Amino acid sequence: MKANELNRNGALVVFSGGQDSATCLAWALDRFDHVETVGFHYGQVHDIEMSVRHTVRDKISGLNKRWQSRLSEDHVYDAGIIGQISQSPLTGGTAALIHSEGLPDTFVPGRNLVFLTLAGALAYRRGLKHIITGVCETDFSGYPDCRDDTIKALQVALNLGTAAPFVIHTPLMWIDKAQTWALAQELGGNELVHVIQRETHTCYRGDRTQLHDWGYGCGECPACLLRSKGWERFHSSDRVAA
Repeated sequence: MKANELNRNGALVVFSGGQDSATCLAWALDRFDHVETVGFHYGQVHDIEMSVRHTVRDKISGLNKRWQSRLSEDHVYDAGIIGQISQSPLTGGTAALIHSEGLPDTFVPGRNLVFLTLAGALAYRRGLKHIITGVCETDFSGYPDCRDDTIKALQVALNLGTAAPFVIHTPLMWIDKAQTWALAQELGGNELVHVIQRETHTCYRGDRTQLHDWGYGCGECPACLLRSKGWERFHSSDRVAA
């Protein structure tokens, strides 16, 4: 398929198996006729997220016959060069340089830039116009590659570099974790909320031995704290069925 013949109803979701990307997958399935997913091994300590991806995909699509008919291929690639270069606890490295720059030690330099560039190359080959990612500026913890300006700049670069009219969607960009839970409920009801609680993985330490009300995790790392606090605010809104 030529670049100028991209499927206007085709989408590619950058899908890690965590809460945010699972919500984005449901968002895409609700809007586009053909949806594919892509995930990356990059040397992450919490690589367990990659092992839950297929279960999460299947359970989300199984919530709705229309979603099931729309979900198509899954692609997984080795992006280990990120872990080799980046110095971050998330990739088993040191955080000294990152601390000196005033960024959180969980920041993996270039990760989202590489992910979206690779996703753009795959979308080009697959003929998919829309690329969806779960980056968020509201809860972005200081990550510069999650900013709206960064994503807009990258979309321009992808379009110029491929001569293809890609659109990068960021459904979570301006909402917090409580609103992300609420969005999941709006898209797929309490059934989708339950799938995200029980099947996804977001903990930076890769701990899947402890099940909390908000899901599996150590309960102490930044990802777990963000997710649990969001759950508390969402749950207190009385939108969750008993």
